[in-house]
Amino acid sequence: MDEESSIEDILDMIGDEHARTVLASISREPCSAKELAERLDLSQPTIYRRLELLEDYDLIKHRTLVADDGNHYKEFQSNFNSTVISLEDDEYDVRIFREENLPDRFTQLWDELGAT
Repeated sequence: MDEESSIEDILDMIGDEHARTVLASISREPCSAKELAERLDLSQPTIYRRLELLEDYDLIKHRTLVADDGNHYKEFQSNFNSTVISLEDDEYDVRIFREENLPDRFTQLWDELGAT
């Protein structure tokens, strides 16, 4: 989650039924946008909008894979272990807990270098 992201923005995003459905699905098993659209019976534009939102808040990540036919596609997966939303002194606090490991970090760096 970006430090500039407001709690209201995050709660609004989590409040979106399609965003929650997409996030829940890729939390169980990483998959492509096409697989998500088929699995969730949603249009691909709807899936892509939600994936973009979830990536903006750093709740998901992707890696680029190569299909048997040589085409490239992205596989999306959850980027956190748990989220805690708390209310204290009339203020909401959102904490996102991540487990980062070196191989994942290296893969992300490699993917970013390849994208330029």
